[in-house]
Amino acid sequence: MTQRTDPEAHWIAHVRRTGVPQLTLRAVVVGMLIGVVMCISNLYVFFKTGWSMGVTITAAILAFSAFRGLKALGIARAPFTALENNALTTVASGAGYMTGGGNMAALGALLMVTTVRPPTLPLVVWFAVIAALGVFVAIPIKRQLINQEGLAFPTGMATAETIKSIHAAEFAEAAGDGASGGAQAGAKQSRALLYAGLFAALLTWCRDATVGWMAGFKIPAVIGLPFTVAGRAALDWTLALKAEVVLVGAGALMSFRTAWSLLLGGVLTYAFLAPSLVERGLVTGVSYKEIVKWTVWPGASLLVAAGLTSFALDWRSIARSFSGLSHVFRKRGANEVVAPIDEVECPAWWFPAGFLALSPLIVFLMAWLFQIPIWAALIALPLSIVMGFVAARVTGETDVTPTKALGPVTQLIYGAVTPGNLPGNIMSGNVTGGVGLHAADLLTTLKTGWLLGGDPRAQFRAQLVGVVVGALVIVPAFRLLIPDPAVLGTEGWPAPSCVVWAGVSEAFAHGLGALGGEAKLAAAVGLILGVLLALAERFAPSRAKAFVPSPSGLGLSMVLPGSNVIAMFLGGLMAEILRRVVPRFASSYVVPMASGLIAGEA
Repeated sequence: MTQRTDPEAHWIAHVRRTGVPQLTLRAVVVGMLIGVVMCISNLYVFFKTGWSMGVTITAAILAFSAFRGLKALGIARAPFTALENNALTTVASGAGYMTGGGNMAALGALLMVTTVRPPTLPLVVWFAVIAALGVFVAIPIKRQLINQEGLAFPTGMATAETIKSIHAAEFAEAAGDGASGGAQAGAKQSRALLYAGLFAALLTWCRDATVGWMAGFKIPAVIGLPFTVAGRAALDWTLALKAEVVLVGAGALMSFRTAWSLLLGGVLTYAFLAPSLVERGLVTGVSYKEIVKWTVWPGASLLVAAGLTSFALDWRSIARSFSGLSHVFRKRGANEVVAPIDEVECPAWWFPAGFLALSPLIVFLMAWLFQIPIWAALIALPLSIVMGFVAARVTGETDVTPTKALGPVTQLIYGAVTPGNLPGNIMSGNVTGGVGLHAADLLTTLKTGWLLGGDPRAQFRAQLVGVVVGALVIVPAFRLLIPDPAVLGTEGWPAPSCVVWAGVSEAFAHGLGALGGEAKLAAAVGLILGVLLALAERFAPSRAKAFVPSPSGLGLSMVLPGSNVIAMFLGGLMAEILRRVVPRFASSYVVPMASGLIAGEA
């Protein structure tokens, strides 16, 4: 019988890289700067589309390009190492993903449907401590999920491959091989991102600039489509072409299945459902804001049902998460030998220390800012840890963090224990969603570090820096971008995730009794459709899955303007054509070009 090799011992002996700069001051500073840019870009994209763009691969390419330029100028003399890039992208990811985990969805929903207006500084602290708790939650499960089980964490693997590619010369030198073209490939990707960003910035200037001399150069923001729906121009039903390349970039970064599902849902919503609703008097005006007040119910129901069904179908992952709790609280035996890996990994005591330090502050803020009783706030703490473990495993196995399921589960619990407390219902879901997202995010970057031979403690510190920077940026950036929350849920700022989060919270906090009969029926249809689509995603034959509409795409299409849906579909279509016609070009350039379009406009 062949003896199984200890993966941790193998990593220490053959993968770990020592004596290589990692969490350097320059990596932290540049990581913070890139993280701020990505955070602001994600904020803009989130309120336009409901999506957040990936951070790590874009940050790795940007960092490589920046240090290559600094070296050419003689400013950076020491070589920029792959492990420095890994630490840098960890900082950037911690900051850039502050829009995720329900943070901005919850904040937007809170401002849309309540009179609660938390002050800036306490709100910064709120987001920072939730994210930091997620970082600490990742510590006790890292060795089980990454070292022992070797879960994929696909984004972490892709980031590792990207860093290996653009730093190929460094790895070739370490292996004693000849020079590689990796540096040239990385430079080309960086230029693609830069050119796309400049194009997007110029187009945005020509679209939005208000200075007088620009009058002859301005391009229209919206172009109506040349047909009518129910006797009215297609533009009246939000069916139009938009000169917003941020939407095209977002579409290019999603799967083509999601993109065509968005278009299908948008056509069904605005060309068929909305005219029928207006004709029957269920919607009183032909405008995005009036239509979405009704369509949010089937859309939100579909999203929540699909998320919960997918969550339940991953019962093996959930069961493994709970069975893995024993590893967290297991005490080391008196005679247990300290392995070399223990000198590298984050010490086990960091998790309880972080939990004890952050928990009182979270409970205090829940009670003070959102009027959640202390006894009810205490429920969120163990719940957030369990949800964090589950989110981390599901992300490791599927690359999808199930925040669309974690938030509603928490909201349902709080709707039962604190009925009628709408602010508490909204922000309690933010706790579990935020902890789960940031635990999964750190583990994703730790997967990258594991493959590159990086230091887990350095990445832990890098992630903490990132989430603090992200919290400091995200709240004032939100206030500058959305000075009047009344614009949320309008055609200019659809904020679909906020609309859905608010609808779910109102339903769980106050019950469905206030809804009309037709809206209740639509919500029920959405629930059934969400369950069926999630089941089809899992159990349909491989060839048939490509033709199963994405529940995320269909659900969000009901709360996005038709013009946004069309632009995102066009981005997805162009990316898919490139993948089919020139796959090598697409694999290298779709992500940096799409990221450049988003960053340039944002």
